[in-house]
This record gives sequence, structure tokens and C-alpha cells, in this order.
Amino acid sequence: MKNNNENKTYRLIIIGSGPAGYTAAIYSSRANLHPLLIEGPNPGGQLMGTSYVENWPGEIKILGPELMKKMKEQAKHLGTTLLDQEITRVDLSKRPFTLTTSKNNTLQAHALIIATGAVPRKLGCPGEQEYWGKGVTTCAVCDGAFYKDKKVVVLGGGDTAMEDASFLTKFTNDITVIHIGDKLTASAAMQKRILENKNIKVIYNSTITEFKGNGEKLTSIMVQDKKNNKTSELQADGVFLAIGLNPKTELFKGQLELEKSGHIKAIDHVKTSVAGVFVAGDVADAKYRQAISSAGTGCMAALEVERFLAEQA
Repeated sequence: MKNNNENKTYRLIIIGSGPAGYTAAIYSSRANLHPLLIEGPNPGGQLMGTSYVENWPGEIKILGPELMKKMKEQAKHLGTTLLDQEITRVDLSKRPFTLTTSKNNTLQAHALIIATGAVPRKLGCPGEQEYWGKGVTTCAVCDGAFYKDKKVVVLGGGDTAMEDASFLTKFTNDITVIHIGDKLTASAAMQKRILENKNIKVIYNSTITEFKGNGEKLTSIMVQDKKNNKTSELQADGVFLAIGLNPKTELFKGQLELEKSGHIKAIDHVKTSVAGVFVAGDVADAKYRQAISSAGTGCMAALEVERFLAEQA
């Protein structure tokens, strides 16, 4: 059966279904722009892989997936059309903009909000690919239960790393945090939670240079001290990488101006180098990277789209 969303021109298409995308959908739906939201390969974004969110206004404590479910339901309730596909190609050279989906459908839009987010960064060292999913991962919430009473390592020093280490205490008492700096970069509250836990050891000024195993699963890692360059072997059943994010901007290279970091360059908060194309969330934000700040820019982008389309009328 033919999908009614195929080969159709919309006033607004939103690419991405994290806090930025859903908030943009909520605001633009209330403005009667009848947006189409492309959910992409990972509906719900990064919060689908988190445990409890405790800093979302109005929610004392809520699971990340539950928060995203609520956002999705609100967007749908207000009239957003959702499409469970992925955009594989875009043409931003003229309006209406043309988008091609993973099912080879062609969509057009008079305005576009890019909220594709970011993905966890990898190390790229020997053994990482070989043992990916066999002891090496980026999602403690997804995979933590597989490491009951095992030796686990969290690589990173920010809030995500601290949250991962804290979450893993549900399953094991043998947790090591490895951080490349001489002090953690997480918020004070998150640091306190980790540093006061006697079951969590922190190794500073170090990184992982190799993942080793028996061919079927990870058994150990090579850890290099960045101060003296000495390398030691550490037994590990699981390693959780929390070393930052790479913005999902591959589709837009050569069509939109990007920052040196690879993020889409935001002009006047949420505009881009192409008129009619707006940006929201982690795909442009290399500094704050919070669900609430992403949602805020989703709101801003939707308001700017409303103004832009009104001026074009």
C-alpha cells in the first residue's frame, strides 16, 4: 500500500526525533504548520539510552525513554505526522528542498529543521571494532545487565561517564573510571556521587590504547598513562565509552556551512547558511548538550520557521 507521506510537499519537515525535534514539532503543530517529522534510525535520540533524568523541569525523576514517549505522544496529539524512515539524501540548492528517504521516497519542504543530534564517539584503536558488542559499547543502560558481578570500565570524565558508572553499580562492585585529564569534568553533583562510592576506582591522565580478548569476547584493555607513556594491562569484561559525541551532519556537508568541529554553524541562534533551513539540538550545539537546551532550540527553530513562512506567503 502506498504511504500517503510519499512524494508530497510540506510546509515544514523536521529531521530528527530527540528533544529538539519533538519540541519543534509541538510548537510548529500548534502554529498550524502541519509538520512532518522524520524519526530516523534511532527514534527518541540519546535519551532512549539513559536511565533516570532528574533535571527536566516538572519531572522530579523520569526514565529517559518515558520522557521521549511523552514528547512523541504530545507531538502526535497536536497534529504532527510521523514517518518511521531515514533521510539518505538532501538537496538544499533550491526551495522547495528535496529529501530522499531510505525507502527511496521523495519529499519536499518549504522549510526544514535539522535536529539529527549526535552519536557517541569511538576511540578507533586496535580491537575496538573486533570486540564491539562483545564487551565494548557506549550504552550502559542498554548493556549493563550483561555484566553482573563482572569487571567493568567506563572511559570518560563528563556527566555521561559518571551516570554510566553510577548506573553500573546496580550490577557490579568492580568499576573503574578512566579519564584522560587530571580531574573529572562532570558536574559537581555527579562527581560527588562517583568519588564517594568505594566500589568505583578512578584512574586519571590515562586512556585505552587497545582492546584484547579471546576472539569471542573482551578480556582486557591496555591502559596508557599520558604523563609517562607507560602502558599496563587491565582485566576487563566490559568497557563503556563515554568520550563525547560526533554531530550527525554527513547529509549536509557541502550544502550547509559547518564548524571546524563538524557541527552545523548556527547563525542568529537557529538559522543556517541556507535561508529556510534551521537547526536545533546537538547537531549544532558543541557546548551545552543537554536535553533541555536542545528542546529550547527546537522551540526557537519552530518560531523562526513560522516567521519565515509568513514572510514568504
